[in-house]
Amino acid sequence: MRKTFRIKKPTDFQLVFNKHRSVANKYFIVYQLGKSDQKHFRLGISVSKKVGKAHDRVWVKRRIRQSILELKPQLPNELDILVIARPAVAKQSQKFIKEQIVHVLKLANILKVEEE
Repeated sequence: MRKTFRIKKPTDFQLVFNKHRSVANKYFIVYQLGKSDQKHFRLGISVSKKVGKAHDRVWVKRRIRQSILELKPQLPNELDILVIARPAVAKQSQKFIKEQIVHVLKLANILKVEEE
């Protein structure tokens, strides 16, 4: 995922936290903030030390980023999205993490549901 798709600045994170709409499940919390002037969505990821050591946290971040990248065509352009991993997500498989990301994004009405 290119750097232009990421939320990196603490002020941007804080803005989404302060003016947010949030949804959660057992594994993730998703905060969203609509921005009408954006050309594409931006993603911020937060994984606390409760998830594990540094290599475990990086592993989780990579899995989240990959899941969002696979869902990119179904995500709206005018959103800032923060994904916060809960400790239960540690040591889960890529497939399971993607399923849980899809679940929480559907709860938040962010993901466009595909017609079958």
